[in-house]
Amino acid sequence: MYQTILTEIDAGVGIVTLNRPERHNAFDDTMIAELSDAMEDMAAAPAVRVVVISSTGKSFCAGADLNWMQRAASYGFDDNRRDAGELAEMLRRIADCPKPVIARVQGPAYGGGVGVIAACDMAVATFESRFALTEVKLGLIPAIISPHVLAAIGERYARRYMLTAEVFSAAEAYRIGLLHEMVADEAALDDVVGEWAELLLKNGPQALAECKALIRAVAGRPYGPKAIDYTVESIARVRVSPEGQEGLGAFLEKRKPNWIKPE
Repeated sequence: MYQTILTEIDAGVGIVTLNRPERHNAFDDTMIAELSDAMEDMAAAPAVRVVVISSTGKSFCAGADLNWMQRAASYGFDDNRRDAGELAEMLRRIADCPKPVIARVQGPAYGGGVGVIAACDMAVATFESRFALTEVKLGLIPAIISPHVLAAIGERYARRYMLTAEVFSAAEAYRIGLLHEMVADEAALDDVVGEWAELLLKNGPQALAECKALIRAVAGRPYGPKAIDYTVESIARVRVSPEGQEGLGAFLEKRKPNWIKPE
């Protein structure tokens, strides 16, 4: 079905794998479109409750593909705007997916690859992974990925790493908030992803979607009457929802809620 990615669904987990190892999983227009479509499909699939973005080969994602950049260099403003819009929409579908999205990072991630990681809800990488926001080296700027990167690492660290374009380690990525965990090797990577998926699958699917919407709405918003009204309205709506009622009933009756499959 796809030329540049692989997809599968296993026990509630949808796995989207970047599959251009010979190009270090660098983005071109085809991969951007296919990843965007795959995220839309995962968001809509009832069988999927958690999404994992992974990749094959030595690199997670090397950013923009050289051949694609060469084509883009000949584009006019309108074509460049269209291309940029497609990348922005792909990242939006990752960030706004109603299901939790985990980045499984087994190697270097540069430019747009860092954007993908930042757009995910959770991220784990191997110790050997390296990261960089390299756009200014090419006389460009990390415009499309910037909202996601700033949300992940904050303005202060974005100032350093967007301006210097320097390579930084997994330990530094963990320290500044791009990663939630780092591990020794790919086996340990799979263990962490599996543990996170197991935890997520125990939670109410609609509650997870509502929680993601809550974070988006409240993050960076001034605390005041409007924010309070939003949070009050949100919890009241969720409490009376079928899933909210089922979850509260299961807790009071000391049983598992109906979204957890019997063992």
